[in-house]
Amino acid sequence: MPGWSTAADPAADTGWSEAPARKGFFTDGSVCIGCKACEVACKEWNGIPEDGLQMLGMSYDNTGGLGASTWRHVAFIEQPRRPVGAGSLTPLPMVAATHGQNMPASSPETGIRWLMSSDVCKHCTHAACLDVCPTGALMRTEFGTVVVQDDVCNGCGYCIPACPFGVIDRREGPAGARNVGIAQKCTLCYDRLRDGMTPACAQACPTQSIQYGDLDELRARANHRVEELHAAGVTDARLYGADPADGIGGAGAFFLLLDEPEVYGLPPDPVVTTRDLPAMWRTAAVAGATLLAGAAAAFVRARS
Repeated sequence: MPGWSTAADPAADTGWSEAPARKGFFTDGSVCIGCKACEVACKEWNGIPEDGLQMLGMSYDNTGGLGASTWRHVAFIEQPRRPVGAGSLTPLPMVAATHGQNMPASSPETGIRWLMSSDVCKHCTHAACLDVCPTGALMRTEFGTVVVQDDVCNGCGYCIPACPFGVIDRREGPAGARNVGIAQKCTLCYDRLRDGMTPACAQACPTQSIQYGDLDELRARANHRVEELHAAGVTDARLYGADPADGIGGAGAFFLLLDEPEVYGLPPDPVVTTRDLPAMWRTAAVAGATLLAGAAAAFVRARS
C-alpha cells in the first residue's frame, strides 16, 4: 500500500530523499485557557467557512468536534471535584459552585474544574487515510505531515471511516464556500511551513499551549513537562500520541492530558484501521486460489 509507513521518519519512507526533520505539534492541555485564538487563526489563514457561532449546551463549545470546517477544536470539559490517585483531591484550582471566586484544591467546598485542550488532526505515522485514498489526493509532505490536495480529491469519502480519530470529513457548505464536497482537514499549515513560518494556530496561542517544532525535540520537551506536573502533584498528567510504538506509530500532533483520553473524546488505544489489510488480502487470495483449485478438480472429475 503506497501510504503505509513503517519508518520512524515517514517522509523518507514515502520518497522524500532530502526531507527536513519531521515537524509536528505538542499541545499542552495544562496551560490551555480556552481562548479559541487557535480556532480563529486557523479559519482566517486557511479560508475555512464559519460552522457554528451558537453555544451547543456543552460548556463553552460552539463547534462540537473536528470536521471539514473545524480544523482546530477547543474542548471545554467541566468536571466536579473528585478523588484522584491515592485518595487525594484534584490538585488544580477549582471554581466555586456557589460564588464566583476561585479556590485552592485544599478547600472543602464543592466545585468544578475545566479541562481545556485544543484538538487537531494527529498526522499519524501510519495514516489510514493515505492507505485508502484511490486518487492520491492525500499525500505525505516532506515535513512528515499529511495533507489533502484539493484539486485531486474526488470526494469519494473512503478516508472518512478510515481515520481512527474521526478527524477528516467532506465539506457540506455553506453555499459558496470553497472546496464543498471534498475531504478537508488540518494541513499543519503546509504553505507556511514551506516558507519557514510557524503554523497559524501555534503562532496565535497566547500561552504556548500549542507548540510547533521538530517532533523529537517536542517529545523531549513534553516528557519534561509531565515530570514537572507529577512533581507538583498533578499525577493524572499523561501524554497522548507521543509513543512511536502505539497503534498508529506515534502521532505528529500529540497532547498532554490531565485525565483519561476518553474524557477528551479521544480513543484510548487508537489503531490504524488498515493495519490488517495485507493479511486480509493474503487470506482472500488463498481462499480464492483454493476455490479455483476445487472448481478445476470438480471439472476434471466431471469430464472423466
